[in-house]
Amino acid sequence: MAEVNQGFLDEWHRVVEMRDLEALGRILAEDVSMGAPPYWDKLHGRPLVHHLLGMIIRTIDGFTYHREWHDDASGAGEIALEFHGRIGDLDLQGIDLISLNDRGEVQNLDVVIRPMNALEALRDVIAPQMVAFLRDNAGA
Repeated sequence: MAEVNQGFLDEWHRVVEMRDLEALGRILAEDVSMGAPPYWDKLHGRPLVHHLLGMIIRTIDGFTYHREWHDDASGAGEIALEFHGRIGDLDLQGIDLISLNDRGEVQNLDVVIRPMNALEALRDVIAPQMVAFLRDNAGA
């Protein structure tokens, strides 16, 4: 694995495990984009993506990574991480698809979660908080 990928992965796993939201902000590119379920349109910008990821990290119980894949050949910083967790009494499984920029920061993150009832339960917790965040930060 390219050295930048391994350094990034070590920090990513530490950030998620420790729920270190301050450090999370430091590994996101300023112009990061995120494809988050259940939204089709991507979310853009460090403040918005940082806030959403922070809520997700705090909301999913027992969040653990189980497998990872990465593009070793190109050194392009393409990573896939499989995770499991719980939302309420529902188990969920997901994949984080991460693209790094040349500074080793998250440039793009796409998240896929299943099953649908767990995704809906997560949305029901996160959506009101996102609405409040967007309202409070309109024009910022």
